[in-house]
Order: sequence, then C-alpha cells, then structure tokens
Amino acid sequence: MIATDRNSPRVPLAMPFGWFQVLYSGELGIGEAKPITYFDRDLVIFRTESGVAKVIDAYCAHMGAHLGYGIREHAGSAAAVEGENIVCPFHGWQFNGEGQCKHIPYAKNLPPRVARGEKVIRSYEVREINQCILVWYHPDDIAPTYEPPIVPEAALENDEWGEIKSFTWEIGTHMQEIGENAVDAAHFHYVHGTNDIPDVQKQEFGEFTRHGLLKTRNETPRGVIEGFIENFSTGPGLSVIKFSGICDTILLANLTPVHSEHARAMYAFMQKKVDGKTVSGGIGDAIIANICSQMEEDIIIWNRKIYYERPLLCDGDGPFAKFRKWYGQFIPPSPAQD
Repeated sequence: MIATDRNSPRVPLAMPFGWFQVLYSGELGIGEAKPITYFDRDLVIFRTESGVAKVIDAYCAHMGAHLGYGIREHAGSAAAVEGENIVCPFHGWQFNGEGQCKHIPYAKNLPPRVARGEKVIRSYEVREINQCILVWYHPDDIAPTYEPPIVPEAALENDEWGEIKSFTWEIGTHMQEIGENAVDAAHFHYVHGTNDIPDVQKQEFGEFTRHGLLKTRNETPRGVIEGFIENFSTGPGLSVIKFSGICDTILLANLTPVHSEHARAMYAFMQKKVDGKTVSGGIGDAIIANICSQMEEDIIIWNRKIYYERPLLCDGDGPFAKFRKWYGQFIPPSPAQD
C-alpha cells in the first residue's frame, strides 16, 4: 500500500549534515549582525570589526533574549557588534563567535562558567570562500569531517570571470529529493521539454564528493551544438555546475535546509567577462534565464511529490541506488519512536 496520510511527512528522512551556505559574503558588512534560521534552529550571524564572519545560536545564555534583534539605535536591525563580540540588547552581555561570554558590564562576580571561559552558546564552524558564507552543521555538534571546495572562478580577485548573478528559491521538500535530479537524465525531456534525453557520460561517487557529466544537443540558429553539463557535488549542500557549448557558464548551486522539508536554494551564476566587463543581456543571460525556468519547473514537482524508499525503477533510470547510498552518509539516524 502507498502511504497517503496527510499527517505523515512526505519525506521521512532526517535533516542532512554538512557544509551549507547561509549568506553571500556581500550581504554582511563589517560590524553587522543578522538573524537567520537554518537547520530548524534560530541563529545569529555577525561580522566582527576585524572582518570575520561568525555564527552562534540566537538566544542569549543569560535570560534568553534573541541576539538578532536590536533596540533603540539598533531598532529594525540586529544587536550591536563591538570589536569581536555581539552585544545582547537585553542586559549588555557580550559573546564572541565561539559562544563564550567575554564581558558583563555590571557584574562584580562572574558566573562560574563565564569565569572559566566555557562556551555558553552553541557556535558553528564558518568558512568564507567563493563569495559565500558557509556553516558546518551536525545535530550532535561533531566537528567537520570534510572541507568545502574552493572555486577559483568565484574568487573576487579573478579578473577573467564576471560578477555573480544570484537567485534564491524556497523549496518545500527534503534536500535529498532535490539532489536526486543530478542523476536523473530522463526528466530533462519530460519536465523541461528538451528534444531528447542527455547522454550520461560519467557518474562517479567519491568519499564526500560526486561527479557527473551529461552530453547535450542544443538547437541554435547555427544548427545543433553539442554541449556538456558537468556537476561536482561536495556533501549534500554544495555543487558546482559547469555548462559548456554555447556560452561557458559556472553555477554555484547551493542548498541549505531550513528544516527537514524546507530547503533554500541559492544559485550564483558566473560567465566570462568581455572587454573586462561583466556581460549583461544576450545569449549569456538567455542561458541563465533558461536554467532558472527549469528550476521553476522542477519546484512544481518537488513541492508535491512523496518519497518512496523503494521506487519502481526501469533500465532507463539513473543510478538512484548509488546516489542514495552516497547521500545517506550525510543523514543521521532518525530518533527511535516510542
């Protein structure tokens, strides 16, 4: 029997762990803080006066005030940042990016845990690369087991590639359902209306990485041009997709869980500069628009489909079993049911 209980989760999988994008670097200025919600947790992100991005749980260890919302001169924004610390708007306690309380302005005798320099708020490992702010999440607060990749084309100092063009979507499903598209060549024809199904040239699964290569045929006024879609995934949250053939395009396709059945997709496109400038309009923007249109089509499916642990597959389907085995290493066991 197929489960259709509306009270049951459509995708009964635990939220994955790994490296995930929470903001673009340009969205967080020096001395700025913002409330963010990911991993089914309320968080606060802030950039210290030395320029380092930090992420900690949002609630002050003193009396539970939310550190992401300021008052008085900071009303309408987040709490103040002083030096390397964020300042609680309730009583002025200051916390660094490691979750330690570094200053209580009116205390004569510090609480023992503060005096000992203990972490009193959960903090998160942060990497700022590829013009993105990435956070390591694990439900058991386990240290990172792998590192995110550096994409040379995404470096600010790279003069060959243009500025990123970014898009964001909210998707109502578990991230694994989204990731499975990478091994599903057949859906290109039926969901996106391509003339045929791309040829699968490569599907490789490493320890923490996955590499796929699809060969496409694109009709243009100059005739059919062969192209390629090459996908490099690192963990469940980070992908670099390279489109070649008509106009070389690189896409940072990053997914982050808000909760188990709500993912945020942050897509950043890059194309080579022409005469030293970022290209606007023309075939480059048309390619980006087409990819975004395909995303909108995918979302119609993702937002409504349910998860089958043992789907009924045929010989023309992709290596779903291999993908799920690889992806499964990033999904912690679900808690035991009473």
